[in-house]
Amino acid sequence: MAKKEEKSSMVGEFAEFLKDKNIDKNTMTSVLVESFQKVLSTIYGTEKNFQIVLNPDKGDVEITQELEIVADGEVENPTTQISLSEARADNDPDAEIGETHARNIVFADFGRRAILNLRQTLQSRILELQNEAIYRKFNDLKGEIISGEVYQTWGKETLLIDNDRDKNELILPRTESIPSDRFRKGETVRAVVLNVENKNGKPKIYVSRTSGEFLRRLFEIEVPEIHDGLITIHSVARIPGERAKIAVESYDDRIDPVGACVGVKGSRIHGIVRELRNENIDVISYTSDPKLFIQRALSPAHIKSISINEAERKAEVYLRPEEVSMAIGKGGSNIKLASMLTGYEIDVFRDTEGYVVEEDVDLDAFNDDIEEWIIEALKGLGYQTAKAVLRAPREFIVEKADLEEETVDEVLEILRQEFEND
Repeated sequence: MAKKEEKSSMVGEFAEFLKDKNIDKNTMTSVLVESFQKVLSTIYGTEKNFQIVLNPDKGDVEITQELEIVADGEVENPTTQISLSEARADNDPDAEIGETHARNIVFADFGRRAILNLRQTLQSRILELQNEAIYRKFNDLKGEIISGEVYQTWGKETLLIDNDRDKNELILPRTESIPSDRFRKGETVRAVVLNVENKNGKPKIYVSRTSGEFLRRLFEIEVPEIHDGLITIHSVARIPGERAKIAVESYDDRIDPVGACVGVKGSRIHGIVRELRNENIDVISYTSDPKLFIQRALSPAHIKSISINEAERKAEVYLRPEEVSMAIGKGGSNIKLASMLTGYEIDVFRDTEGYVVEEDVDLDAFNDDIEEWIIEALKGLGYQTAKAVLRAPREFIVEKADLEEETVDEVLEILRQEFEND
C-alpha cells in the first residue's frame, strides 16, 4: 500500500509541475510517458517491451513489462524472457510456453536514484518544449509591437523582460535603439520583434525601435482607420530619432488620409512623436503617379520639373536655387528620406533659366530680433534665408517646427519688415 501511495504521489507531483509550466494535458501525458520510457531504457537497456498507461489527473501510472514465456532454465535474456514457473508464480497460473506474460512494474522499487533520474529527464524535456514554444511564439510575432520592462542596460544592448506572464528575455541592441533613448531600470519600453535566433536550442529574441515596422505599427495603434483597413500605409522611411516620412492612401474618398493620421491639432501623431523621442514625422498622401509622389516626398521644397528614368529608378529634379537647400534638408535628410520613401534615386539640380537674382537675407542676420533656438528650429526644416521662410506655408512651420502660432506670426512679421523697409 505504501508503494502504491508513493507511486501516485510521485506522478501527481510531476503532473502538477507540468501544469505550473503551462503545458496542456495531452503534451503533459506524452512528456511523462517519454520520460518513463527513457529511464526504463537506462535501467533495462530497452523500452520496447514496456507498456505505460498514465492518468496525470489521478496521479496513476501502470507499467507492464511484456515477456516471452520459455521453459525453465532456458531464459537467455531476462529483459525480454521469463521462465514458465516464474510466470505462473506471478499471478498467471494458466501460463504456457510461447505466450506473453505481462509483469507489473512498480517504479518506486527502483529507488531514489531512478526517481531522481526521472525528474531530471522530465525537467530537461520540459525545458526543450518551453524553448520550442518560445521560438515559435516570437517567430510568429516578427514585426509586431511588444513591451518589456528594463532589467539592465549595458554598452551594446539593453535587456528587457517581457510583460507577459512567461517573463521572457528580450534583447534590444544599441544599434536598434533610437540614439536619444535613455532607459531606467523598471521602465516599460515598446519595440517590434526584429529576429529570433535558436542556437543550441536556446532562443534569443531581438527587438528594435529603429525599424520602419515600429513606426508602421505605432500608426496602426494610434489611427483606427489604418487598423480597420480604410487607410493603407504604402511605405515608410526613417532616420531614427531625427526625421521620418510615411506615405498613406485612403480607400474611402470621404477620408483624408493625412488628416486622419495627424488627428485634430496633431492629437494622433503627437503620441507617436513622443514615443520616437521627438522624431519629426511627415505624413504624405500616396499617389501612383511617380512624379507627383516624388514632388510630395520632397516637401516643403517646390519643384519646377522632374525627369524620370523608370528602368533605372532614377529621378532628376529641377528647382529654383533658393529651394535646393529645402529639398536636400539638413544633412541631406530630406532627399535621403524621399528616395527611401519613393524607391527612386533622386538627384537635385538648380534651374537658373530665366531666374532673376533677388535680394535675400540669411536667418543668422536676425539674431538680435529672433531667439537663436527659434532660428535653429527653422533651419532644421531646411530654411536658411528669410524669404524661404516667408514662402513656406504658415501651418507647416507651426506644426513641423513645434512653435506656438503667436511665435510664428511674430517671426514672420519681423522678416516681412526687413524687406518692407527696403
